[in-house]
Amino acid sequence: MRDINLFKSENHRFILLNESEPGEEDGIRSNQYMILHDDSAALLDPGGFGVMPRVLAEMLRYTGPDKLNAIVLSHQDPDIVGGISTWLELTKAPIYVSKIWMRFLPHYGIKSMDRFTGVPDSGMSLAVSDGFELKLIPAHFLHSEGQINVYDPIAKVLFTGDIGAAMMPLENDEPFVDDFAAHLKYIEGFHRRYMCSNKAARIWVDAVSKLDIDFIAPQHGPVYRGKAVGEFLAWFKFLECGVDLMIGSGLFRKGS
Repeated sequence: MRDINLFKSENHRFILLNESEPGEEDGIRSNQYMILHDDSAALLDPGGFGVMPRVLAEMLRYTGPDKLNAIVLSHQDPDIVGGISTWLELTKAPIYVSKIWMRFLPHYGIKSMDRFTGVPDSGMSLAVSDGFELKLIPAHFLHSEGQINVYDPIAKVLFTGDIGAAMMPLENDEPFVDDFAAHLKYIEGFHRRYMCSNKAARIWVDAVSKLDIDFIAPQHGPVYRGKAVGEFLAWFKFLECGVDLMIGSGLFRKGS
């Protein structure tokens, strides 16, 4: 699958880089996104060690590592952070991650945390270049305790990390969700088990529903667009998941 411009104007792009092939990530394909504004760039969830060369090759079609002004890690999982040591050698970009994961990242072979910024629980604005800011939005317990979303107000794209993620068959590489009802079978089981609770889901949906969103871009699977955006939010807001489904130690309600 070729790279896809979710948004493109004279000085701004939001790009879904070529989706990584399954390999060292045990068959789970991941999405990497890059935002370009004028001569500056931001990279979202750069991926594990195994996909790093492919992500770099795709990025070089548009810009160089010296133009990266920010790398955002939505949470602490290895399919997001596993390749970060190499990126630290290639670029001088600051890296943003929830403050609660700062103490754990050295276990990925990081020698110094000087270039890391701990994002507060309430989120923050991130200046990528003069006159352009991304919004780092909290999405706590969905599924990580310190999950971060990224909203691009120009492209009207909300990057959601594992929220909206789909476990797709390897032969299915459709880039967009247009039929939400048909797509539901690929997301329902994952969200019921990995998302913490309906309370967390409702709080998040209420917050992001105030944004002007054309695309929901998850870390795994196709991108939601058009009416599928609203349909996903409506479904997720009332989803019972995580602790809602527990009925005992190691026991979950049937079908979860």
